[in-house]
Amino acid sequence: MILKKIPILSDNYVWILCNIYGFCIIIDPGSSNPVIQEIKKKKWIPIAIFLTHNHLDHVGGVKKIVENFPKITVFGPDETKQIVNKVVTDGDKIIILDKIFYVFFTPGHTSGHISYYSSPYLFCGDTLFSAGCGRVYQKKYLEMYCSLKIISSFPNNTLLCCSHEYTLSNLKFSMFYFPNDDFIKLYFKYIKKKIDFQKSSLPSYIFFERKINVFLRTDENFIKESIGLSNRHTSFEVFLDLRLKKDVWS
Repeated sequence: MILKKIPILSDNYVWILCNIYGFCIIIDPGSSNPVIQEIKKKKWIPIAIFLTHNHLDHVGGVKKIVENFPKITVFGPDETKQIVNKVVTDGDKIIILDKIFYVFFTPGHTSGHISYYSSPYLFCGDTLFSAGCGRVYQKKYLEMYCSLKIISSFPNNTLLCCSHEYTLSNLKFSMFYFPNDDFIKLYFKYIKKKIDFQKSSLPSYIFFERKINVFLRTDENFIKESIGLSNRHTSFEVFLDLRLKKDVWS
């Protein structure tokens, strides 16, 4: 399989997964022209679009892509039902490109957000970012927390294909509150070097995210103590405190 990411807008990525025969899936096309140009350049044949949620920077390119490739099937959650051919929900399986994609309900960023998993690929939209997580919709913090727990349970070799290049900013936040975490500092240097050379930080591995993403480490006493909470605080309370801090951090 070929995994391709196309930068769009200011910091979004559109992901394309293509098999050896040139058939491909497009994930969260927030813009159309760069995607269409790449597909025509590579002479790929798009057969499906996967949508994780209904924000414009994830669906804005769907209409024009469908106009250019009218045989394409668009999958997405109920909140995208006006622009999809097939609504999918938690527990559904999509068999395509000789792979099975499992649909997981991962709300929090939006009320209907979903993610798609087919080993080793996880397309999780704006739920989990490298070293961070998405903003929370209408204070649905428990929903986001539960969604992150689901994603954190995926195998170590899972490739995190999220939709924004936020890694460096997320690591800066983590270093501010956790200056004694040597692994985060080391990872920051590694990612900064990549960004300085105009390379992407993505995809990331879940294995690394469990080490550098503080939103996946909320049960650690080190994390609790570093933000002034006691060991008696629950993992969810730690997540809530971190997310509220991130909301106002600059």
